[in-house]
Amino acid sequence: MKILYKDYKKNKVKLKVESLDDLWTLTYIIEEGDVIRSRTARKIKLGEGKERQSKVVKRYVFLGIKVEKTEFHEYSNMLRVNGKIIQGTDEIPTGNYHTINIEIDSVFELEKEIFLRYQIKKIKEAAQSKDAKIMICIHDREEALFALLKKYGYEILTRLKGDVTKKAEVNMRTSNFYSHIKKVITEYDKRYNFDSIVIASPSFWKEYLLNQIKDDSLKKKIVTASCSTVNENGINEVIKRPEVKQVLKKQRFSNEINKIENLIKEISINGKSVYGIDHVRSAVYAGAVSELLVTDKFIREKRLNNEFKETEDLMRKTEKMDGQVHIITSEHEGGKKLDGLGGIAGLLRYKIAF
Repeated sequence: MKILYKDYKKNKVKLKVESLDDLWTLTYIIEEGDVIRSRTARKIKLGEGKERQSKVVKRYVFLGIKVEKTEFHEYSNMLRVNGKIIQGTDEIPTGNYHTINIEIDSVFELEKEIFLRYQIKKIKEAAQSKDAKIMICIHDREEALFALLKKYGYEILTRLKGDVTKKAEVNMRTSNFYSHIKKVITEYDKRYNFDSIVIASPSFWKEYLLNQIKDDSLKKKIVTASCSTVNENGINEVIKRPEVKQVLKKQRFSNEINKIENLIKEISINGKSVYGIDHVRSAVYAGAVSELLVTDKFIREKRLNNEFKETEDLMRKTEKMDGQVHIITSEHEGGKKLDGLGGIAGLLRYKIAF
């Protein structure tokens, strides 16, 4: 994301969307009551009188709307923002409703009543970060799974299935399968130019694959790890492995997983944590929350049910008391654990009794 203009004292920013991940980030930032201004397409009816004498044309105009609803369409690469027009034209009066579609390369102005610190932090992170350039390949001698790491989780690139059936043919077929995996890794690296490639397997199968890779420039990108299964659970397992921590530390969801692991530790050992909306509410109002963790799924559901105001108030109150707010994506294992605890939790400065 590119920041074209910012004045947080006046609660205004102008942004340019540069990736799908930017759209995902904006779902945390744009809220009901915000004002969005952008160049947008609008159907305008020309002419008066009978319906067949009039003409409907599409024109691009600059409009401002007060946000009432946002909807993220991951597969159409679009964030739809709907609201009432507060800044229109002679042909498009205020008071009507309009949807602004924010896509890659869209430029828009965002004005809020107040920017919270976590929102400013996420805008800065999006402006500083690059697109995900890390691939995970987990495999054994019969299967392989390739995944591209994303800010909001990971995307499965492809799955391979080997053909190991007869014992007499195991060595030949397995060698051919490793060669096929190497070919796929090379092709994806040419396409994405990865910073790092994580290769993991149960047992020693990864060593056989590494023997197939002769290209020194490709070897320099490879980090090895272990996993127990060749499926999506294996990907989540690899993300947590110490061997790849350095590779993944710049990826937001790796940090999120660490926060959830810390939360689980506090729950089971030290007791300086709370989870579930009722306990979190009490802890926030007691001024005890140092870090508030909320999943994006929890936020989406509250917005959908018009119940988000309480959550937003808890975020604001946490920050006013010098606490930090972290939005955790539900796409990875850590986020799913937090959803299992009610979608909201807090790390405490001190223990409190309920």
